[in-house]
Amino acid sequence: MAEKRMSLKLLIDTKANRVLFAEAGKEVVDFLFTLLALPLGSIVKLLSKVQMVGSIGSIYSSLENLDSTYMQPNQDKNILLNPQLQQQNQCQNNLLLLAPAPAKAEVYYGCDNSYDNSSCTKYVTKVSGTQCPSCDRRMARALQCVHPKSGMASGVNGGEEGLVKGVVTYTIMDDLSVTPMSAISSVTLLSKFNVKNVDVLKEKNVSFGMQEALDLLKASLASKTVLTDVFLASKE
Repeated sequence: MAEKRMSLKLLIDTKANRVLFAEAGKEVVDFLFTLLALPLGSIVKLLSKVQMVGSIGSIYSSLENLDSTYMQPNQDKNILLNPQLQQQNQCQNNLLLLAPAPAKAEVYYGCDNSYDNSSCTKYVTKVSGTQCPSCDRRMARALQCVHPKSGMASGVNGGEEGLVKGVVTYTIMDDLSVTPMSAISSVTLLSKFNVKNVDVLKEKNVSFGMQEALDLLKASLASKTVLTDVFLASKE
């Protein structure tokens, strides 16, 4: 299966060797916005602990290496080490969701007393044996989670999938700020960057897949010049 790739057009100041801004469509903007949905544990796992800025990688390693004898009997550390994205139907364009992961059936547990006690049916848990808040019995009755079909991920009225509309071209700044694009905004941006000589400007079409998506994620956590860092740092 071919790797999924996205494309965007960079406007580069060749004299300063920096990206002024980029033009992109819905697919790239959806990808950037859905980075906000990635749980912190997933980010550490994607980038690897050694690449994480700061000390969160150390916390991840500590929990990963902690012997199960120190864990509460009703707690599963894997929930934090390998968290599940809550709204996957909104994040289908996120390249980072394509990272290899074993497919698992999602199972929850309900109270055995729920047949007789309607208040028990209000509660489910991911950890078998958890105490029911209603009757104090153990919640061990397996319940299969049913996800909507892929076709239901589109808008309420059958519109496009994802977050933003696809009839617009968007401007993405070097720090990943995103705005709808217009001719006026492009002129304003050139004025903002104090570009006097348009001869130093160059357009460059780039495509990116999983590796570049990881590079963008990593740079976004530590830099205000993300596009320059990822697409120009060692390629110009």
